[in-house]
Amino acid sequence: MKLLVTGGAGYVGSVNAAHLVAAGHDVTVVDDLSTGHADAVPDGAQFVKADLAEAADELLADGFDGVLHFAARSLVGESVQRPELYWQGNVVVTLALLEAMRRHSTPRLVFSSTAATYGQPEQVPIREDAATRPTNPYGASKLAIDNMISSYATAHGLAAVSLRYFNVAGAHDRFGERHTVETHLIPIVLQVAAGKRESVQVFGDDWPTPDGTCVRDYIHVDDLAAAHLLALQHATAGRHAVYNLGSGQGFSVREVIEACRAVTGHPIPMVIAPRRDGDPAVLVASSEAAATELGWRPERTDLATIVGDAWAFSRDR
Repeated sequence: MKLLVTGGAGYVGSVNAAHLVAAGHDVTVVDDLSTGHADAVPDGAQFVKADLAEAADELLADGFDGVLHFAARSLVGESVQRPELYWQGNVVVTLALLEAMRRHSTPRLVFSSTAATYGQPEQVPIREDAATRPTNPYGASKLAIDNMISSYATAHGLAAVSLRYFNVAGAHDRFGERHTVETHLIPIVLQVAAGKRESVQVFGDDWPTPDGTCVRDYIHVDDLAAAHLLALQHATAGRHAVYNLGSGQGFSVREVIEACRAVTGHPIPMVIAPRRDGDPAVLVASSEAAATELGWRPERTDLATIVGDAWAFSRDR
């Protein structure tokens, strides 16, 4: 297929673009490089540096079989402080993309959504029919996009799949996580091992969990990419399907730090800090729908594997 990958110079986008190229697809990456890196665009993909809202119409006029949409702002704290960036950069830009797709009859879309659409869960593991009550503008912007996509599928016959990620981690060859502002636990812990931070903060050790620290579901970025390829194949005209993507198991903050210590051989000092407002004690996905309907099952679920791949990438950098 001829595919447009938005945000394909970022972490998740670049890994997915690499998998698409390896699978034999004709891939064009569009990215403004505001947070992405030009050297993260995989060999074999065409690269267009542009603002997506401005370039979408001209790009899609060339005729594409589908779009994989990763371009987005994704910092929760920033979204609270500057919500306008998220309504503009996520919602308004995606509306421009959907309109360009409608005008040029681009038939299918796979959207990079997020577990942040659920907010504080009432039940764990979280299923797709759980209530969506995002607790920050980032999650709210992604939910608004999901709602837009549903309306386009109904009104215009778009074949669409939204994939709601839990905690993505790991790396794929030379493609991995390197954010200017890092907020994800595993790369932060590995920065301590690499000598870039003195210690890692643990936000609360009195949560109602086995070891008192928060529990999260980590999914390897390669497993995530496999789900996107399957979503492309299963996208159905006039339907917007939503799937959670996670490993289905939870690891505590302490367990992640211990895994990083074992992989790196570094003591990794940790400092207990107060709880952060809005943090749920446990977030774990139910990915049964993706298994049943897409035939997707994560394969790289071992925490040592996830951490080991991320550590190898960071050392190579």
